[in-house]
Amino acid sequence: MFKVSPVILCGGSGTRLWPLSRANFPKQFLTLSSEISLFQEAIERINSISDISIEIGNFIIVTSEDYRYMVEDQLSESGVTNAHILLEPVGRNTCPAMTLAALKAYENHEDAILIVTPADHTVVNKELFQTALIDAVRVVSSGGIVILGSKALRPETGFGYIERENSQGTNGEFKVKRFIEKPEIENARAFVKRDEFSWNSGIFVVKAAHWMEIVDEIAPLLKRCADKVWISRGVNLNQTSFELRDFEEFESLSVDYAIMEKLPESDFSLNMLEVDVGWNDLGAWPAVWEVGAKDQHGNVEFGDTLTVDCSNSLIHSNGRLVCGVGLNGIAVIDTPDATLVVDQRNGDSRNISHLVKELSKLNRDEHLVNRKVQRPWGWYDSVDEGPGFKVKRIQVKPGASLSLQRHKHRAEHWVVVKGTAEVTNDGEVLVLEKNESTYIPMGCIHRLRNTKDYPLEIIEVQSGAYLGEDDIERLEDIYGRVDLERSSS
Repeated sequence: MFKVSPVILCGGSGTRLWPLSRANFPKQFLTLSSEISLFQEAIERINSISDISIEIGNFIIVTSEDYRYMVEDQLSESGVTNAHILLEPVGRNTCPAMTLAALKAYENHEDAILIVTPADHTVVNKELFQTALIDAVRVVSSGGIVILGSKALRPETGFGYIERENSQGTNGEFKVKRFIEKPEIENARAFVKRDEFSWNSGIFVVKAAHWMEIVDEIAPLLKRCADKVWISRGVNLNQTSFELRDFEEFESLSVDYAIMEKLPESDFSLNMLEVDVGWNDLGAWPAVWEVGAKDQHGNVEFGDTLTVDCSNSLIHSNGRLVCGVGLNGIAVIDTPDATLVVDQRNGDSRNISHLVKELSKLNRDEHLVNRKVQRPWGWYDSVDEGPGFKVKRIQVKPGASLSLQRHKHRAEHWVVVKGTAEVTNDGEVLVLEKNESTYIPMGCIHRLRNTKDYPLEIIEVQSGAYLGEDDIERLEDIYGRVDLERSSS
């Protein structure tokens, strides 16, 4: 029986999938290729492995402190209770994240086998993928690392490549010869024609203790930094947090650059299993089009859409009706506050990342948040605003509560449109049903709570001279946000 600890790397902002993916709600939490999010897909692919030789242990989720509540919500939706979350105070790429996950897995001196996967990839043939993981577990049970290589189907400059030796092992594994990261198009065309080249999926299997030996040998500074960060960690139930001061000492390093590319020249064993499972990292809109369900004209459509004389195009509506006429190879991504139109045939997906950087330089916030903003207690949607007013639609999850707070610069009117609201208003506690309302004066100490087992929705109308999201003084908060200077309701 092989004990396996799945590791899900759940960081990154997915800027090339803007405007759907934003820094505060990145692509791994989006529903793009199925009815569940990419993060939930990654969990389900491993959690559903059924083999008498494999025991799936606790999941280790490495993510940003900013994504804590999204991870918790989506784990709950998936029915996953055996997960421990490592909360990074600042992003430092995949190698520090993976090393801390290995320390967590080895915490109880149990040398678990780690299945490490990014949270934002998609796989079409789940059964074949799981078979490959089982084979990889058997290979690494006696040492070494196995990385999954995806069969290269076309010249792709956005992926890394793995070149393998020709000899094959007992479980179908090949010794890795070298890595090539994001080649020029001419080299990519040559690689696709040769059987010994595969796409690098970024999914690998290794024993926790063996990973620590490798990092200690190949990246000793990173190993010492990881040990220091781990010693000063804080643990609260199923979550581990780290000191920002210590964490910032990490150099930002990817697993591929820091470790994998150096392994073929080392004494450590690195093997590859090639799979043809419909793998894609969904790194850009052309990839979303590629894995999507196409109509007879090659169009992929999401949401409320209508097309006439369009072909090989991606039309994505996040609410309102989006129509296309005479489009060929075009992606149209519409959200309530931003719309992207890009030529998928000739466009470089990296240019979308450049566009996002320009938005930041212009001090706009569309690169950070959607109009609909997720919060630990639910979400709010900024429906309308103008000089001196702002209108929000707010949903509070069952049993959830906003902080006890007050505002210096604004007053608020609340109207319940769904569910039952418990409102604290200057010491008075009110229970409001649908179609009932209350007024929160400027400076009043107040709180909104949902005590029922179904969602609560209200319409909030703010009025005042300043309506910024930082005009909140929190007095009590069940989510530990009292000391935060900037946040929203």
